[in-house]
Amino acid sequence: MKVAIYGQSFQQEDQLCVVELLDELKKLDASVYVEENFNKLVATITKEQVKGTFTQSKGLDSSFDMFVSFGGDGTMLRAVTYIKDYGIPIVGVNTGRLGFLSTFKKENVRKLVTEFETGHYTIEERSLVEVELNSELDEFNGLNFALNEITVSRKDTTSMITVETWLDDEYLTSYWSDGLIVSTPTGSTGYSLSCGGPVIAPSAESLVLTPIAPHNLNARPLVISDKTQIRLKVSGREQTHLVSLDSRIADIPNGKEIRIKKADFTIKMIEYKSESFLKTLRNKLLWGEDRRN
Repeated sequence: MKVAIYGQSFQQEDQLCVVELLDELKKLDASVYVEENFNKLVATITKEQVKGTFTQSKGLDSSFDMFVSFGGDGTMLRAVTYIKDYGIPIVGVNTGRLGFLSTFKKENVRKLVTEFETGHYTIEERSLVEVELNSELDEFNGLNFALNEITVSRKDTTSMITVETWLDDEYLTSYWSDGLIVSTPTGSTGYSLSCGGPVIAPSAESLVLTPIAPHNLNARPLVISDKTQIRLKVSGREQTHLVSLDSRIADIPNGKEIRIKKADFTIKMIEYKSESFLKTLRNKLLWGEDRRN
């Protein structure tokens, strides 16, 4: 087994789960590679030797069997920029807060290895969105894709922006708002949800357009086919606006055409039989919780 491990930091109370994971992998004689910066932290708490390290630009390929992310959902989103289109299955050990993407409980981290070894899991393909800006500058360093959402939003002002929107070259509307979110099904439980968007099952072949604080009071989230080509153009009082891909942000001049579409590759999420999307909804969003019951 060939395993990659990634994290950005960990608290003292999370150290044990890292040690336990490495110990369990050692029992299987697995080849373990740790992200270069995270490995500096890991080396301070355990003497377990790793096979090697990797960075965002080198050390990973499609030969890996599993990618383990330690942290919260933000760490998982960052991990996707390492996996890219290699097709490495990924699972998140939740040392953060909510944990919609990073769902595996840190207390059970040994089971992450044993259940993977015995095949008690399924692989769920998650779609991504990508952006094209028609620019000589590489604003996102070649990482022009997002697992959760692509967002355009206002910058350095309280004034709203206008987001002209076309779907497959047909004009839809101009959103007068703080911005617009283009979300995948995976991202439907993130920023889009907090702005009033719907929850969408991960396997649905859809995208969601969710306006952020729209002044057009009749503007509502719109679910569209993920085969749709989206074209946006922003105007406003400022000279620039923001385009964000998950947690990565670029400053873009107003009037520049932004083209968004479904990416041509997917991310393979490991879903253990002890966890599921529906179980996550019940546990994280407290669906069905009612003090009267």
